[in-house]
Amino acid sequence: MTSQVEHTDVGAYALGLLEDDDRRAFESHLLGCASCRAELDELSGVASALTGVGPLLDDDPPPPDGQAQVIDLLRRRQAADRRARRGTWLIGTAAAVTLVAGGLTVGTQLAGQAGAPGGQPVAAAGHAGHLGPAEQFYADGTPVEGRGADGVTGGLVVESKGWGTHAALRLSGLRGPLECELVSVSRSGERHVMTGWSVPPAGYGVPGSPDPLYMHGGSPVPLKDIARFEVVTSTGRTLLTVEV
Repeated sequence: MTSQVEHTDVGAYALGLLEDDDRRAFESHLLGCASCRAELDELSGVASALTGVGPLLDDDPPPPDGQAQVIDLLRRRQAADRRARRGTWLIGTAAAVTLVAGGLTVGTQLAGQAGAPGGQPVAAAGHAGHLGPAEQFYADGTPVEGRGADGVTGGLVVESKGWGTHAALRLSGLRGPLECELVSVSRSGERHVMTGWSVPPAGYGVPGSPDPLYMHGGSPVPLKDIARFEVVTSTGRTLLTVEV
């Protein structure tokens, strides 16, 4: 038994598919291999769930579910691959074990991903239909457009809260790397940082990275007492000003 084959025998050992000689050799290998012991612990729950499921015989009646077929397939695949001494058997085993542990639901999951009721495609996370909190708040509100610099454009949606002011920001034309803050400026000149972030080199709302940036934050100053909002860099440059 080679070292590579030893490491790939965890799934077979957990399911009781190893022949006696290979089982004893693998048990000796386990004594000195912490990674195999850890992987065996992870598979023990699946192995327990399959206890008592044996191979299919030609005269056996069809089982009530697909578990016995999977186990029989694993046994036959193991026998063939042990003869060939291939190191890739665990890939097929892991996939089949996942099918059993998951209740053979992969097919229905893939079917569900193909489209939503009515034939509409299911949107992926981060796309339309799955907006983040800042983007959703901005989309539901009435944006106030700002005055930008250095090619930056954007706007704010603001609302009064019992604790102060909540704002959602949309920015485009933002080139990185930068460190920025959204700041509220009161009528008396008091400044409060509402939120801060880093802009990666790819930027936002620019060629090669067309998606705008959405952020939201809060100020303890009531909306009626705020004169404007500013997006400023860590170097003190003002990229966007929104008057309210």
